[in-house]
Amino acid sequence: MTGFDLTKLLAERSGERYALHARHLNHQLPRMLHTIGFDKVYDRAEGAYFYDAEDNAYLDMLAGFGVMGVGRHHPVVRRALHDVLDAQLADLTRFDCQPLPGLLAEQLLARAPGLDRVFFGNSGTEAVETALKFARCATGRPRVLYCDHAFHGLTTGSLSVNGEDGFRDGFAPLLPDTPVPLGDTAALERELRKKDVAALVVEPVQGKGVHAAPPGYLRAARELLHRHGALLIADEVQTGLGRTGDFFAYQYEPDVDPDLVCVAKSLSGGYVPVGATLGKEWIFKKVYSSMDRVLVHSASFGSNAQAMAAGLATLAVMDDEGLTENARRTGDLLRSRLAALVDRYELLHEVRGRGLMIGIEFGRPRSLKLRSRWTMLQAARKGLFAQMVVVPLLQKHRILTQVSGDHLEVIKLIPPLVVGEAEVDRFVTAFTQVMDDAHSGGGLMWDFGRTLVRQAVANR
Repeated sequence: MTGFDLTKLLAERSGERYALHARHLNHQLPRMLHTIGFDKVYDRAEGAYFYDAEDNAYLDMLAGFGVMGVGRHHPVVRRALHDVLDAQLADLTRFDCQPLPGLLAEQLLARAPGLDRVFFGNSGTEAVETALKFARCATGRPRVLYCDHAFHGLTTGSLSVNGEDGFRDGFAPLLPDTPVPLGDTAALERELRKKDVAALVVEPVQGKGVHAAPPGYLRAARELLHRHGALLIADEVQTGLGRTGDFFAYQYEPDVDPDLVCVAKSLSGGYVPVGATLGKEWIFKKVYSSMDRVLVHSASFGSNAQAMAAGLATLAVMDDEGLTENARRTGDLLRSRLAALVDRYELLHEVRGRGLMIGIEFGRPRSLKLRSRWTMLQAARKGLFAQMVVVPLLQKHRILTQVSGDHLEVIKLIPPLVVGEAEVDRFVTAFTQVMDDAHSGGGLMWDFGRTLVRQAVANR
């Protein structure tokens, strides 16, 4: 019998967590966390909260970048995972058809009318890679269009349709793909006339900056794409599974009907990584066109029993607890209360979003004293003011948030879908206090700003 004892190992070594990471993993992560004061030690988590060793509760408004849709350690998902492990299924034989993948695919497709089949992978970027391959195979064309400022993943294919240069730098050459402005149908049609476009991949609400596609754009884009023999890929990795108040964000407007839909993050229930690409029957039949091509696209751990059980449990929780409806209701409440503060604070520019995916954007103030400080921050590095806001939210108010993207003065709120009015009250109260401090023109917040400026200058 092995002498491995996980509980003992964690008790003995958990105090080394930051040192271990600095020594063996991405060394810049602990450095960054120390710099911005995010180097906390959380002992446990439940629902929408973390807890430290003193049992202080930290409100999670980040949800692991959207992974923890049903909250952390939901008992239904935990029980499903215990059950599937105890069942000792003959999993991943590669040459049989287990029931769980079919059952999860059935459940997903029931929520996506017009789509017929599912491929299961392990992550969001893999779901996007699958959609890119399937679109190229189905159309026989090489090029995929994407939107400026898009984020679709960081593996080579999905990186090729990533609209942020900071992620792309150093990894060329990438695939022959082309950006178009979100909402610009004329630019889309110009590219389609070249007759080499396989698809447009688009987030119904962009994660970077929280910009929703303009009303009618997705439907118009689909019509243009189909007219020119190309496909519409909806990237719902972050926006899907109830996040925006509809099960999929593209369902906010009627008759969008994408050809391929990418899903991941919340489908895991916060435990086992899982990604899914939903698509139309004819596309799958083009890819898997004969028995010789039965494994032309596959994933070693795709459709594994633990991931499928977690996905089924997650969908059941969403239905039983009405989490999609809660996201719409609670998101409307949070967004309206924050929007009411725009006229009160000159540094607060706009509040936007849909459901529980909300962007808070800061902008240049009117008053001379605040404007000079704002200009100092912008000269050092755009995005520093938003970082100045998230730090006191964590340090003083025990609320975890983060900026929406590099060089953006936007905070993105993507809490677990289980949050309610109590969490809205807590966040708005804390945010108001932070804004009051920022507009007072002094205090620890601006002292921290000067620290960030020095760090930004040193990194140039």
